[in-house]
Amino acid sequence: MSIESRAATTDDDGGDSGGGADARADSASAVEQDAGGAGTARSAADAAPVVASDLTKRYDETLVFDGLDLRVDPGEVCCLLGPSGCGKTTLLHLLAGLEDPTGGRVEIDGEAVTGPDYRWGVVFQDPLLYPWLSVRENVEIGPRLRGEEPDADHVDELLELVGLDGVADADTADLSGGMAQRASLARTLANDPDVLLLDEPFSALDQLTKMELQDELLRIVDELGVTAVFVTHDIDEAVYLGDRVAIMGPVPAGIEHVERIDSETRSRDDEAFLAERAATFEHLEAVGLE
Repeated sequence: MSIESRAATTDDDGGDSGGGADARADSASAVEQDAGGAGTARSAADAAPVVASDLTKRYDETLVFDGLDLRVDPGEVCCLLGPSGCGKTTLLHLLAGLEDPTGGRVEIDGEAVTGPDYRWGVVFQDPLLYPWLSVRENVEIGPRLRGEEPDADHVDELLELVGLDGVADADTADLSGGMAQRASLARTLANDPDVLLLDEPFSALDQLTKMELQDELLRIVDELGVTAVFVTHDIDEAVYLGDRVAIMGPVPAGIEHVERIDSETRSRDDEAFLAERAATFEHLEAVGLE
């Protein structure tokens, strides 16, 4: 059974994988080393679809996914919503090629995902900036790890895009949490990805900063014309950011429902937003995820 655009379906899935900051740092480095190229903005029609087919994932005796299907359409923001332990991060790692599925297949833009690649960029919950480098040098790290000279103009454009052009030469230790995540996002965008895969990047931020970065992310996704998969356990965040919200159930039940969001007008105090939030909460309750 697949999750198609403008449709509500059910499916199977399950638990978040383990690992700490060191593992995430290794993953970030792998993504950067496999990344390449600096490009221009694309339209949503040019963005890449993300397709997972009949995914199975097992850790020893724990069955996480059993036949999970997912499709994210080009230029779409799909939010994976659920509590800790339901498999959101595991699924994101499979989409990114940071882990291998036990069975099934992941494709981005029609090509099999077999590992990290410049076409899909990952933004982790922790910024994972290199503390001995400046903000600019962190953004430049992908090309440098490949032995290429960074495009200075492109780096300047990205720093301006994320609102860090005024602190480009600052030490990362001097950045606030929100600024550090902006730098992490710019570093990912320096590789000109077709797809952004984001693992709860705003969860550790205060509410005002979180809301500001949500708005910035929507603007950037729209401006660059990329496809995005966003992991969250925050209902408001999922409904505000997503074109669709995939609600994930307990291990190994998986994705239980997909809520289509009317994203033409985004306003947190709009009646339509509040209605979508209420409907999404009802579906969470229905699968026992209060």
